[in-house]
Amino acid sequence: MSKNKGFVAVYGATGHTGAFVIAELLRRGLPVIAVGRDMSRVPSGVTARIANLDDAAALDRAFADCSVVINCAGPFLDTASPIIEAALRAGSAYLDVTAEQASALSTFELYDERARARGVAIIPAAGFYGGLADLLASALVGRHAVDDMMVGIALDHWWPTKGTRITGERNRIPRVVVQDGSLVPMTVPATKTTWTFDSPHGMQAMEEMPFSEIITISRHLQVRNLRAYLNASSLNEVRATATSEPAAVDKHGRSAQTFAIEIIARNSAGTRRAVAQGQDIYAITAPLVVEAAERMLQPSFAQSGALSLGEAFDAEDFLRSIGAEQLMFELYAA
Repeated sequence: MSKNKGFVAVYGATGHTGAFVIAELLRRGLPVIAVGRDMSRVPSGVTARIANLDDAAALDRAFADCSVVINCAGPFLDTASPIIEAALRAGSAYLDVTAEQASALSTFELYDERARARGVAIIPAAGFYGGLADLLASALVGRHAVDDMMVGIALDHWWPTKGTRITGERNRIPRVVVQDGSLVPMTVPATKTTWTFDSPHGMQAMEEMPFSEIITISRHLQVRNLRAYLNASSLNEVRATATSEPAAVDKHGRSAQTFAIEIIARNSAGTRRAVAQGQDIYAITAPLVVEAAERMLQPSFAQSGALSLGEAFDAEDFLRSIGAEQLMFELYAA
């Protein structure tokens, strides 16, 4: 990847998550270009370029002087491929924030070899879903083989964005888990259980609901069995058509939503646990994906191919770089 272009393009810049990503890039002083179909809501002073997904020439012009392309426009089953293709033509690295298992898996399977040949890195699922769990799991177990790993996520509320609802309607592909070292369809109906999180979430009724963390973690960690659960109350909210969109409650534009995510890993050596807490799953995606982009801009970054966050970077160092004001996390060995 050429390091002398410098710009970071954000496709879907005017969407809910895209706006957080633009703000984080500006906060860090990184040169940003907003790209999408409608640029009427781009912040003042930010270069904006219009490019539709079906217009390859416009995408090429939009990404021509960009070192990294961040895709924030879902459903990623529809957007990832044309944007990755354009990024490869430009010689740019690529990141997205998909929670969609099928999109992340397709990116790994279709673009690893081509990205290596082009000398660029492609990292799908570099947000709250997919990326954060992968970083926590990577920091927790490293290269140690794991017999069983469980991911538990608790949200005190899930106020879905318009994009979340559109993605939910689009993504009807059966979900997968890892069983005996292989990706297999999740059992239907979903398994239900309980999980006791640290305060303030406490004991939660849970439903098996694997997102893209199944794909990112199993991509590079030695995990024999891997399953993921989400608290039932947040699932009920996101499934209800009357649930409102997130509303900003602070100067950063975050909603009042709080989240907790836990990783429990077991092998013959015992049990290990990683925990993280923060505010607003859409907002926390921004420092995660922008931290990755900033690291990819460094001359020392030499990775290529299709990678997960935990595979591309030192996971614990990456997590600590986010800062406790945005993300609190701990690693425990029991």
